[in-house]
Amino acid sequence: MEILSNRINSLPVSATLAMAAKARNLKEKGIDVIGLSLGEPDFNTPDFIKDAAIKAVKDNYNSYSPVDGYIDVKKSIKNKFKRDNNLDYDLNQIVVSTGAKQSIANVCMVLLNPGDEVILPAPYWVSYSAISTLSEAKPIIIPSSIDVDFKITPNQLEDAISSKTKLIIFNSPNNPSGSIYTEKEYRELASVLKKHPNIYIISDEIYEHINYGSPVFSFASIKEMYERTITVNGLAKAFAMTGWRIGYIGAPSWIAKACNKMQGQITSGANCIAQRATIAALDAPVRNIKFMIDEFENRRDLIVSLLKKISGFKINKPNGAFYVFPDISSYFGKKCKNKLINNATDFSLFILENAHVATVSGDAFGNPNCIRISYAASAKQIIKACNQIKNSLE
Repeated sequence: MEILSNRINSLPVSATLAMAAKARNLKEKGIDVIGLSLGEPDFNTPDFIKDAAIKAVKDNYNSYSPVDGYIDVKKSIKNKFKRDNNLDYDLNQIVVSTGAKQSIANVCMVLLNPGDEVILPAPYWVSYSAISTLSEAKPIIIPSSIDVDFKITPNQLEDAISSKTKLIIFNSPNNPSGSIYTEKEYRELASVLKKHPNIYIISDEIYEHINYGSPVFSFASIKEMYERTITVNGLAKAFAMTGWRIGYIGAPSWIAKACNKMQGQITSGANCIAQRATIAALDAPVRNIKFMIDEFENRRDLIVSLLKKISGFKINKPNGAFYVFPDISSYFGKKCKNKLINNATDFSLFILENAHVATVSGDAFGNPNCIRISYAASAKQIIKACNQIKNSLE
């Protein structure tokens, strides 16, 4: 008899990974599926970063690394925070982890108790909700829509706060919508949080460099929020280093110390070779990766123009990340090729099975009217995918 824990039984499967698995199954049957479901750049890691990793191998970096990261890696992170975000963190406020996902999980596990509430402005990254649940807290969703560029208002935030609220997670540029909160918008939300000193903030800035002319503002740079904010970042997206698994936080020292303690019992220190490559990545000027950002912007413009030509798609123009999040609710209640579309999951599955394009249902991101489409793919694939979606629906 198989008896699993309530913890794992309550944990949902990652929707993005589940869709990727369905796409792989179709590919194994010989069907040419265009994968636009995963948030993974299609670029190779820049050579100057790979060279640093090769040197680390030759220099015999093969031992356990410190739990919270090498000192010189943390120095590079400290300098990056100052250069890019105008944030001053001491080394004891920085913890290097096996990806930004672990960074977020560490923070939630050390801050949350059973019954605490975590506010998630929707749409939100799928794992925020799952990690909150795993930490025995209750996710509280604040809805938004494409009509307001997928951003919440100060009044919505105030209404969502209760005596049980412990944490709120912001993500800008946002996955899945690509929206970016302006400094003015963040300061207005901070004015609400100033009245509630027991609430902490995770600011997930993993997509900060992938922005198209809209400056990214760090929440912790608001003076009154600094001591209550945990800034999360990593190398996966902007540096095309998803598999290298390096994330990090800048946080109040007591939170960083707790995360170090937690990580010491889970994974210990992050990969030693990847950490050496991190120094090269973060010490380099941001212009070294601008060629990727410029290409993402071209693809953004391309996919937006193509999706606007598909009947029933309501779309805005995202200012960052590499996703579009069209509202496809006009198809709900309709039949496509004798298949009734009841919701975004039905629509996403229809697109996969009939247009052979893998996307992700907005249900997983807290917005059931939308689907997420990643444009971290070649222009050729984007054009082909949009044509196949359009033809399938027509």
